[in-house]
Amino acid sequence: MPHLIKYFRAKKEGQQIRKIGPTWHKKKAGTPTMGGLLYIFATVVSILIVASFNGLLSNTMWALLFTLVVFGLIGMWDDSIKIFHHQNQGFKAWQKFLCQVIAAMVFTVIYQHEGFQMGFGNSQMGWLYGLFIIFWMVGFSNAVNLTDGLDGLVTGCATVSFVAYLIIALVQGQMEVALFCMALIGALIGFFPYNHKPAQIFMGDMGSLALGASLAAVSLLLHHEWSLLVIGIIYVVETASVILQVISFKTTGKRIFKMTPIHHTFELMGWSEWKIDGVFWAITAVASVISLLFIMLVG
Repeated sequence: MPHLIKYFRAKKEGQQIRKIGPTWHKKKAGTPTMGGLLYIFATVVSILIVASFNGLLSNTMWALLFTLVVFGLIGMWDDSIKIFHHQNQGFKAWQKFLCQVIAAMVFTVIYQHEGFQMGFGNSQMGWLYGLFIIFWMVGFSNAVNLTDGLDGLVTGCATVSFVAYLIIALVQGQMEVALFCMALIGALIGFFPYNHKPAQIFMGDMGSLALGASLAAVSLLLHHEWSLLVIGIIYVVETASVILQVISFKTTGKRIFKMTPIHHTFELMGWSEWKIDGVFWAITAVASVISLLFIMLVG
């Protein structure tokens, strides 16, 4: 990671900061981005090595690796546009959405081909559940992307989220999913020292889109889809704050929050980045424990 940071700085491949964001974020301009490149690479390599020696290179594992890599590449393309054109805007919204939908559709085909339950519980929903998979993966990839606005915030939240799903995977005996979670947890822990405040490098859209889609894929493969609404409560609230803000401003001309995503509102209230990170990580941890207890009790 230090070598990657040095390379990006030498090439002046740094993050462009939104003009409408908090003024104190301007000092972060030029901080290297696309740190997700390295932790995705580390995750893939470690999985391939361990899985090949333990007979875990199943289609389930390939589906998870496909999700991580392809959504990462979509984010990498988006980041590259921002860097090369020295702007904060990358893909047009419809372009990013189309790429995400296509990637989610491929995952859906693999999911169905492997004979996974195309419905909730014991129900069979067929193509309707396929639409849900696409909505789930695209929605959460963007939700985590929206949350990635403070140093270390998503790194910490995602680590806790994957720990929760690791426990569920181990209880269910789904070792492919467990290995995937373990590899990502290790990679994120390795990334954290370089990403916490003051961040030496950002994960970029490459990292956040890949993490969000991977969380959605894991929840689907474990057949605990709705648990992500609790385990991923921070991503849900961040996204909801943006949606509500836009609806309110479009219909009434008034804003509900000082700034969205909502972590910026807390900044404008005087909270430090460390305080916001700590509170949001704690909420994620508590929500994950509640979700795990519910799953263990109810099944």
